[in-house]
Parts: sequence; C-alpha cells; structure tokens
Amino acid sequence: MPDSIHRCAWCGTDPLYVAYHDEEWGVPEYDARALWEKLVLDGFQAGLAWITILRKREGMRDAFDGFDPEKVAAYGEADIERLLGDARIIRSRAKINAAIKGARIWLEMCDNGEDFSGWLWSFVGGRPIQNSWADSAARPVATPESEAMAKALKKRGFTFCGPVIVYAFMQAVGMVNDHGVECFRHRQVRAMGRP
Repeated sequence: MPDSIHRCAWCGTDPLYVAYHDEEWGVPEYDARALWEKLVLDGFQAGLAWITILRKREGMRDAFDGFDPEKVAAYGEADIERLLGDARIIRSRAKINAAIKGARIWLEMCDNGEDFSGWLWSFVGGRPIQNSWADSAARPVATPESEAMAKALKKRGFTFCGPVIVYAFMQAVGMVNDHGVECFRHRQVRAMGRP
C-alpha cells in the first residue's frame, strides 16, 4: 500500500531521505555541539547532494570522534592523513581542515564564555522563523539572516559557510520552518518553535 502522507517533494522516496525529512529536518536544535556538527556536515556538503552526506554521516561521526570539538581541535597531520584515507567520509583536505579549524574556534568561543547555540540563534531572534510556502513554491537559497550569519561565521574564521550553505543549515536545525504548508510536518515543526 503506498504511503499517503504528504511530504515536501525534495525528500523523494529514498528511505534515508524520507526518515531525515520526517524526523530531523526543521526540528529546532539548541545543543551547541549538535549545532556545530550540523554546520560541519553542511560544509562538507558544498558541491554535493545532501543525500551523499546522509549516506556517509555515521561513518563521518565515527571518523571524527563523534564530532567532539575537543578531540577534533587536537587533530594534527597524522589525523588529517587518516581521514583522507577513510572512504567512509568526504575526503577533501580543505573540508577536513575547515572542520578542525571550526572545532578550535568553537572551543575558543566556549573558553571566552560565549554560548555557540545562543550566538547562532540570535540571528533569528532566538526563535524559529515560520514560513508558509506552498509545497510547489521555490524556497530561497539564502536570506538576509543567512547572509548575516555567514558573514559573522567567516569573520570568526569559519570556512565553507557561505549564505547558501548557512541557509541549508538554518533549515536543517529548525531556525527556519521551510516545510511546505501541505506537508504533514509543517504544523508539527511550527508547534516545536513555540516558546
């Protein structure tokens, strides 16, 4: 019997993509470490399809020590070479270096008493932006908020975080609800964003 639930069209029928859509995409995330992991994964996506990242995510979590910023920040050349030889991940030296640099910046922010989560959420006023797109309507690829966040991330030294990548990140972590109004998740995700 075919699934009769209406979903955003972008997730297609791949079970991994459908599960990501149904369980994760758009759910507000406030944990600072989890936000950093998702930002890193979105950076690794640059130039690739998100399904590629989903298929490699567990291998990447394992290869990057569970995306523990303290461990990743301590990576040296031997770790970079290990990662470059690991077929479970996206083997890009530039993206690996960006993850290591990002972990160091994340730790520096913590050491300075800055809350990474609070800082990121400040770009949307601390609460999710609730959009009301028709499922067939095109979503923007960047917004003034994603442009401001990207600029601020780059100023701090993060890389692979342009406005388009940042907007995808904002959608993924629920800073913006871009589920179509006909999608069964739209109302559910909207309810999660209430104070």
